[in-house]
Amino acid sequence: MKNPFHVMLIPTLGCPAHCSYCWSSDAGSPKMSIDTVRDVVTWLKEFRNDRVTFTFHGGEPLLAGADFYRQALPLLSQELSHLNPEFAMQSNLWLLTPEIAEILAQYQVPLGTSIDGPEELNDLQRGEGYFAKTMRGYEIARAHGLRVSFICTFTNYSVRFREEIFNFFLENRFRLKLHPALPSLRDKNPEQWALDPDEYGDLLVFLLDKYLDNLDSIEIMNINDLCRCIFTRRGSVCTFVNCTGNTFAVGPDGSIYPCYRFVGMPEWVMGQVRDAPTMEELSCSGAWQRMHQYEKYVDEACKECKHLRYCRGGCPYNAIVPTGGKIAGVDPHCRAYTRAFNEIGTRLNDEMMNTSFLDGASSFQGAPGAQKRPGIMRLMHKVLLR
Repeated sequence: MKNPFHVMLIPTLGCPAHCSYCWSSDAGSPKMSIDTVRDVVTWLKEFRNDRVTFTFHGGEPLLAGADFYRQALPLLSQELSHLNPEFAMQSNLWLLTPEIAEILAQYQVPLGTSIDGPEELNDLQRGEGYFAKTMRGYEIARAHGLRVSFICTFTNYSVRFREEIFNFFLENRFRLKLHPALPSLRDKNPEQWALDPDEYGDLLVFLLDKYLDNLDSIEIMNINDLCRCIFTRRGSVCTFVNCTGNTFAVGPDGSIYPCYRFVGMPEWVMGQVRDAPTMEELSCSGAWQRMHQYEKYVDEACKECKHLRYCRGGCPYNAIVPTGGKIAGVDPHCRAYTRAFNEIGTRLNDEMMNTSFLDGASSFQGAPGAQKRPGIMRLMHKVLLR
């Protein structure tokens, strides 16, 4: 189970890459100081008592350098030991060195990185040389025992090559998480690469079938999360929960935001870590109030939806981009989520109706049956065993 409390630390919004569809980098961004990390520690000592995950994100968090992590990781780990902190990092791995990898390995920091498929397709979207630089970093991570997962961004162009992209991840046995390319509040041409929600829904169902065909050879995190929602009747990732008060992001200057997607946008600042704000003080900010307003909007707009309990209208950031920051709709990928939830739920119900209890139990445990591919119950079993 994921920790109930999540703090994303953004050491800088700078990044050496120039991905065509990126909306979260800023070449002029400052870098977070260790004093700001100390302020984070002071803020969180009395803030809440739940287990916490710190994710270093960006921009490119490795721009902070080895000395930053040599100091930051023990500070957070030791000074906040009562929160049982765990760590993660999202990086393109270009700047990963053996020195930094050794530091991250001491604290068992899993890495997420980004590859959009085979080298030619990836570099078309992310820039020439991106693939080779990331794979060099990946080899360093592996040599130091670091676990690496891959995020694949599907754009309105790359989705045409979904078969080739899936086969790339399958053949390399890479753990896959996918993102649809998103429009941005900070982009003058926000729709240039954005993936249409209906195409995203088709992609999720396609990947569900591919996953079931190759269940022992690949892991697709998004499909796992969707299945977990259906089985447990509650969301398990930030897209499908009310995240306000459970997720925060701290920008390079110590500003506190609802999520890393808002970092650098002054109107979404909730407070400053140097002031060690309480939950009550943060809840008085305009940014918090807008997030809460979105939750109330979803309660009304989605009240007839059978998936409301574990979808919660999707991501608030996604929802406000099409409206220029106003709360006037849910996550436009709602159609994709609904398509996937319906597909998983219908298949699960059909399996349960068309087998006896004993047959169903066997299928759940993975015994061979008449189906051409393993069923949803077999996938559910895999997800729940993780």
